[in-house]
Amino acid sequence: MTLLLGPGEVDRAAALLRAGELVAFPTETVYGLGADARNGRAVAAVFEAKGRPHFNPLICHFPDAAAAFEEVLADERARALAERFWPGPLTLVLPRRPGCQIDLLAGAGLDTLAVRVPAHPLALALLRAAAVPVAGPSANRSGQVSPTTAEHVLDGLGGRIAAVLDGGPCAVGVESTVLDLAAGGAALLRPGGVPAEAIEAVIGRVSRPVPLAAAEATRTLRSPGMMLSHYAPSLPVRLEARDVAPDEALLAFGPALPGAGATWQMSEARDLREAAARLFAGLRWLDAEGRRRGLKRIAVMPVPAEGLGAAINDRLERAAAPR
Repeated sequence: MTLLLGPGEVDRAAALLRAGELVAFPTETVYGLGADARNGRAVAAVFEAKGRPHFNPLICHFPDAAAAFEEVLADERARALAERFWPGPLTLVLPRRPGCQIDLLAGAGLDTLAVRVPAHPLALALLRAAAVPVAGPSANRSGQVSPTTAEHVLDGLGGRIAAVLDGGPCAVGVESTVLDLAAGGAALLRPGGVPAEAIEAVIGRVSRPVPLAAAEATRTLRSPGMMLSHYAPSLPVRLEARDVAPDEALLAFGPALPGAGATWQMSEARDLREAAARLFAGLRWLDAEGRRRGLKRIAVMPVPAEGLGAAINDRLERAAAPR
């Protein structure tokens, strides 16, 4: 049985984490699957529950920047970004400190760690109460659509984990931006809740040097969320749809195209924040409803690539990747 815990049961969730159990918890981005990052058995249980490849690192969550920087080496850029965006949807990849307490498996054996401070009040309360760093990938089976409600978590991981701390729907709806500062440069490994333009306003230009396909082929992933076929519903996904057939489900952005067998509206007003918050729920609903109605694929209307649109398109490209 997986317990569904309410907002008043943070201490119970924290006790489960300290005992080496897995607890899903809300963040401002998506629900995370939490484990004590210092406990190798607990971290291994995350990979087992998710069916996640072991070469894909996990993000470690902390209650504040000071706690995060006890485990990694932070330069002036990292501290400036933390001051500007933490708590918030930004993950920094930084070198592990000598004597770092985080289990190596949490970082997939790399000499770096992905760290962040989430903005959700329940997540921060849980991190403070647990008093341990928490490894927390998205709380879904690996490669499937990320969860933005407690019900989504139970759909995918019910019976596989100890508990879900229910904090309601996630506000941002796509995962954190991941920025690699470990090698001296600044490389955007995954677009997300903090737009690249906002990061560049603080530290200057960032680059994306490793194409996803090359990173996966060589298994040199430095970041969570860099698997090419990821966030994938069971129905095939067709991007940049300008029309839609009766045997297709439609993920709409702006006024919906007519004729679809089923439609989920991300944002009729073309609001990227609203679309991001509704993206994963829409993919889940269209996948289930499309299969129920015998539809052949999910058609996706174009989404502009600026700001949060870059993160939305990144997720959609992975959902549409061959698998």
